[in-house]
Amino acid sequence: MTANTNASLLARDQQHLIHPLHNPRAHVHGHVWVRGEGTMITDADGKTCIDGLAGLWNVTAGHGRRELIAAASEQMSTLPYVSGYTGSSNPKAIELAERLSAIAYPNINHFYFTSGGGESTDSNIKMARYYWKLMGKPEKTKVISREWAYHGVTLAAMCATGMSIYWPMFEPRIPGFVHIPSPYPYRYTSPEGVSPGIAAADELERAILREGPETVAMFIAEPVQGAGGVIVPPVDYFPRIREICDQYEILFVADEVITGFGRTGRFFALEHWGVEPDLIQFAKAITSGYFPLGGIGISDEIATAMFDSGKDWMHAYTYSAHPVGCAIGCAMLNIIEREDFPAQAEDKGQYLLDKLHDTLAEHPNVGDVRGLGLMCGVEIVEEKDTKRSFAADRQIGVKLQRAMTERGLFTRMRGDVICLAPAIVIEQHQLDQIADIVRSAVEAVVAS
Repeated sequence: MTANTNASLLARDQQHLIHPLHNPRAHVHGHVWVRGEGTMITDADGKTCIDGLAGLWNVTAGHGRRELIAAASEQMSTLPYVSGYTGSSNPKAIELAERLSAIAYPNINHFYFTSGGGESTDSNIKMARYYWKLMGKPEKTKVISREWAYHGVTLAAMCATGMSIYWPMFEPRIPGFVHIPSPYPYRYTSPEGVSPGIAAADELERAILREGPETVAMFIAEPVQGAGGVIVPPVDYFPRIREICDQYEILFVADEVITGFGRTGRFFALEHWGVEPDLIQFAKAITSGYFPLGGIGISDEIATAMFDSGKDWMHAYTYSAHPVGCAIGCAMLNIIEREDFPAQAEDKGQYLLDKLHDTLAEHPNVGDVRGLGLMCGVEIVEEKDTKRSFAADRQIGVKLQRAMTERGLFTRMRGDVICLAPAIVIEQHQLDQIADIVRSAVEAVVAS
């Protein structure tokens, strides 16, 4: 009988599985993960790594949490599935919506559940269009998002995503999607005498005026751009964004799929800047990745228009308000609140950011070290003074990822930006290990 090694399992994998971002050549160097415990994952060859991105930003409570497993088991034993369509509900979906109302932005008190972030993006696009039809402005359909944004890869979500590498295979894109520059402090250049945050926010106003305010339905933004490279905006950016959206009657959608549920040091990330959105979307950490669940939160104003219309909202998913997902979501909220995940993320994130600064900031090929809460990014450049990036064919990011994995840290890159967002329950000595591994990998790859 063949042993289940990485090599043997990958050979079987390549016969039948199509992976997200599928690349057979890259997959040859892959790992088949067979076990997780806390912040550690172990592959079929017995190699153990720190899970440096908490799965895909989502396993914030760590692997093996008995409370989440018990919640799933109990709900599966009681009622594994029931439709969430009108005329049918379940207690855990009701409870989760009630609890989210108590912790979300004060104006957000109604929730529609999905299976993940991409579905949530599509749901908000449809909700925005529906709302403006109810308001007698059916021509307001356009979506403005930002370069380096990631909002998912369903067709509409892909059009909102501002990372062009996702587009060519599937074009033509849906008309009516516009991208403005990111408020990327390391890369964005503002006019002399203008705050970078205000200048970057004013890119939205220019786009609205260029497209025509009467045609724009919504602006969607991650409070911290995660997959785009952990881009933290200047402090005056989102307050100005809110002003612009109000002035031109544009719905402001906060994509909190990565940043929600404590990741940045606040329960939801726009709290850092005292701003409330009109719509939110969430997924990932609501179940710590233990079950596919996401959703959107709807402002009281939008919900009132929806309810008063007397019309059906013709949008539906089979797994909306899934009882098992909602049961795990309720159990996860217990953990987040009991263990104070926002405070943990704030303290541990600052510790990790300080360690990365101490070990890397003076390195000639480290252009920027940045973060908010337990989200950190390290941007590697060929020339520090000019911020010039390495040529793509050098594959610095690929080599860095491989070097970090060899040293016991499994995470992801955006080009030559190292993205770090471990589980919020990570211990301090593991944060020290992360910083040491990143430094060692950078020195080895750049030197070679």
